Amino acid sequence: MAYRKTTLTVLIVFLLSLFLELLVVADLNMSCNEGERKALREFKQGLKDPSGWLSSWVGADCCKWRGVDCSNQAGNVVKVDLGYRGLGGEISDSLLHLKHLNSLDLSFNDFQGIPIPHFLGSLEWLTHLDLSYVAFGGMVPPHLGNLSHLRYLDLSGGKYPI
Repeated sequence: MAYRKTTLTVLIVFLLSLFLELLVVADLNMSCNEGERKALREFKQGLKDPSGWLSSWVGADCCKWRGVDCSNQAGNVVKVDLGYRGLGGEISDSLLHLKHLNSLDLSFNDFQGIPIPHFLGSLEWLTHLDLSYVAFGGMVPPHLGNLSHLRYLDLSGGKYPI
């Protein structure tokens, strides 16, 4: 009887410790890394945000910021969705530090005629790029042709010379 009770206690302690370890690992995995957090803050600094929508971009875990999604496995930033936010200003090349970014949506913002940034063509893992109705000016940069994984590109609403 004592043997069974001891075995059961050891099994319960083992399972409990395994469960707690999984919780800790899951919590650590969801937090974005310092480099990506810094890149997003730099990106934010170049933007004009009259509505204050980006005010949630504070704190250590950028995976909890509005418009930012991270992968479940490693906590890398995989999506930045800032569509329909009334943003303007400059788009910082700090986005290049988001090495796992696969979706960028800047649609329906007002960048007041600045050119589409050439560096966007270097975001090699992008599968989704929405630049519709953002009031960019100038030519569509040929560098966007470098996006070999791109499945969705929306440039509608722009007045780009042919």
